[in-house]
Amino acid sequence: MKKLALHWKIIIGMVLGIIFGFIMNSVGGGKNIVLDWIKPFGTIFINLLRLIAVPLILASLIKGVSDLKDISKIKTMGLRTIVIYIGTTLIAIVIGLSIVNIVGPGKGMSEDTIEKIKSKYENDAGVVDKLTKASAQKDAGPLQALVDIFPKNIFKSLGDAKMLQIIFFALFVGICLLLIPEEKAKPLELFFDSLNEVVMKMVDLIMLFAPYAVFALMANVITAFDDTEILLKLLNYGFCVVGGLALMIVFYLILIKVYTKKSPMWFLKNISPAQLLAFSTSSSAATLPVTMERVEEHLGVDKEVSGFVLPVGATVNMDGTSLYQGIAAVFIMQVIWPEGLTFTNQLVIIGTALLASIGSAAVPSAGMVMLVIVLESIGFPSDLLPIGLALIFAVDRPLDMCRTVVNVTGDATVSMMVAKSLGKLGEPKPKNWDDNYEKVK
Repeated sequence: MKKLALHWKIIIGMVLGIIFGFIMNSVGGGKNIVLDWIKPFGTIFINLLRLIAVPLILASLIKGVSDLKDISKIKTMGLRTIVIYIGTTLIAIVIGLSIVNIVGPGKGMSEDTIEKIKSKYENDAGVVDKLTKASAQKDAGPLQALVDIFPKNIFKSLGDAKMLQIIFFALFVGICLLLIPEEKAKPLELFFDSLNEVVMKMVDLIMLFAPYAVFALMANVITAFDDTEILLKLLNYGFCVVGGLALMIVFYLILIKVYTKKSPMWFLKNISPAQLLAFSTSSSAATLPVTMERVEEHLGVDKEVSGFVLPVGATVNMDGTSLYQGIAAVFIMQVIWPEGLTFTNQLVIIGTALLASIGSAAVPSAGMVMLVIVLESIGFPSDLLPIGLALIFAVDRPLDMCRTVVNVTGDATVSMMVAKSLGKLGEPKPKNWDDNYEKVK
């Protein structure tokens, strides 16, 4: 009997989790049952993925750079990666602004609806937290983002999972390995090569638990939605975001077909486990180990490319988040600040959303923090900011799940494009968790 593919197992777990969540919502004390007895399994799964993310980035990037044997190749790969990431992000923002201006989801929203949303969410702890974080980020100096790339204690950076600092350190070590005699560099290269293989095997083992973890994560998400009426009133806004994200996926598939000459359906089939996990966890960083495993073993991207492009993408390439920021900013203005809807302001949104996406953390709801900075860049009244965030807060989590899928898909697409341009896109070589099991059991 043919084994059920992993992505189908995850989809089944997701569907059952949604059904179970709705059932628990209609049962007295059901929400507490999910929180106490179901959610912890999803948390354990995310913790395991985060556990291996840092050693995976460190090992794959150091090994990948040292294998290049030519420092000029690092410059070539880096430039192509950044240029393509910026290009796809700009396209995402333009798509978002085009949709929200054409559809106008914020036009005509009733005062009663605005008042109800305002009273429910304006002083919500989540909204206040986002405003506080945005204020702290805005108060930092203009070059703070550059300063933050350079770690002063790599062990603290590793412990705090500061991705850009880890990437810088790994690149630095990889370049230094190229600059010392090969016989001196070889032992360290072999160590990181071995570490990379071990961590990739960890990914295979952790993914055996994925369908059950996705069940737990989805059940928790469903029980967290406690106001269906407000969700329904924000459907137009939600459809704009989801529609824009769907167009971005189509754009990626066109790039895959035209540039890499690969089948879009083949691409989706092989990257789908990473997409489904991105949807369930709302975190590009937590999904990164799975994304790297799928891209290397199932899409055929060479390790030296995926080891650089994907960690950088998880930090700086937020196409889904950028698209969302454009739609959310204009939607909020359509509802409570229509006089701010000028062509100049929308050009400012494009530039600020691009920069904000680069600085956006790869964690759940980070996009809303950056949205505050985008709104403030166009002179949005500060006293209306809590109301603006309150308007979209109710549907932020489900939309965050959707935009994380686009972020991860964009990273995989760009890694294939960069690999193709460098002649590093080969045939897939999938590995299973039990490939060596017969020898050791």
